[in-house]
Amino acid sequence: MLRMENLAKAYRTHMIETHALRGIDIEVREGEFVTVTGPSGSGKTTFLNIAGLLEDFDDGDYVLDGVSVKGLGDDARSRLRNEKLGFIFQGFNLIPDLDIFDNVDVPLRYRGFSAAERKERIENALAEVGLGSRMRHYPAELSGGQQQRVAIARALAGTPRLLLADEPTGNLDTQMARSVMDLLEQINARGTTILMVTHDPELAQRAQRNVHIIDGFASDLRRERTLVAPAAEAQPA
Repeated sequence: MLRMENLAKAYRTHMIETHALRGIDIEVREGEFVTVTGPSGSGKTTFLNIAGLLEDFDDGDYVLDGVSVKGLGDDARSRLRNEKLGFIFQGFNLIPDLDIFDNVDVPLRYRGFSAAERKERIENALAEVGLGSRMRHYPAELSGGQQQRVAIARALAGTPRLLLADEPTGNLDTQMARSVMDLLEQINARGTTILMVTHDPELAQRAQRNVHIIDGFASDLRRERTLVAPAAEAQPA
């Protein structure tokens, strides 16, 4: 689903060059749930922005669902992003003057779907996150956890192949965070690939893999634990 090879990104001013990512090598298989952790300023958000085609990179290669994005123009990147990706952010980014139905509808209008297809997608997505009876409520009438569920429904309505989540539980209390994580696990179990940045070690451990980024370098913690076979399985020299 996603493969980055020797990927690097630096931010430059006329005086300073800051390396955000240094030679990242990572592969996320279709259907996986992978969390990305690391201290503030380690490069997590840059990594997710590049994965989401929101930022370009300087060196290396990035292949998304079989398509190399290196050198793609803005229109091609936008089309690939709209067709393949869904986004969930820490801030729910809901439009306060629109009800839940219309909030979920906004990105679908850019996809060229008919009104009937948009309605079906919206109703199915809101039902999936448990808000089918709240379609005409406004964001201010919902709890924080419910607003994040609307944001998830907005992403799901586009049927993304890859769901990118940037601290989706960061504004929620522990109970609501666990509820949102339960929902993301259910979505993943139905086949959607998820890549999620989190500071919460409990949530990170619930994913299938955890990629840890520090000072622009990434290590795959789950894979590191399986590199060395148990002594009982070791083969004689």
